[in-house]
Amino acid sequence: MVTKQVIRAASGWLELGMPDDALEELNGLSGEDRQGRKVLELELAAQMAKGSWAGASSTARQLCGQAADEPDFFLSAAYCLHEAGETEEARQLLSGGPEVLREFPVYHYNMACYLWTLGEGDSAKEHLDKAIAMDEGFLDAAKTDRDLVGMEF
Repeated sequence: MVTKQVIRAASGWLELGMPDDALEELNGLSGEDRQGRKVLELELAAQMAKGSWAGASSTARQLCGQAADEPDFFLSAAYCLHEAGETEEARQLLSGGPEVLREFPVYHYNMACYLWTLGEGDSAKEHLDKAIAMDEGFLDAAKTDRDLVGMEF
């Protein structure tokens, strides 16, 4: 019962844009309750809202382990790794995620960003082209993305 109350409180803090308070609520949990999927999802959201990329990547990877078929956790983990400066690890994690990821344009867009950052221009362009073919909105995003500076569209 306490866990549900903590989850409600942490969710409320997040909705109010107060990730530090959400994390404080969650940190009051211990043991098995602390490792529950919903708790970890809220922790991840709060860490990402704060820009705590290293912690968020660790939390997201825990979620990948708990739900290996959930593509969002792999996208989040890779994004956090990239933001923490671990772009090669982000690329490896995302490319090793569930096959269903490849059906999402954001997978190809993020791979384009990681590959471009790593100096793999041809592969980056291929992934960006796939993302744009799947969702034209990614063209506008690419034009202003700091990770794709220097790429021709």
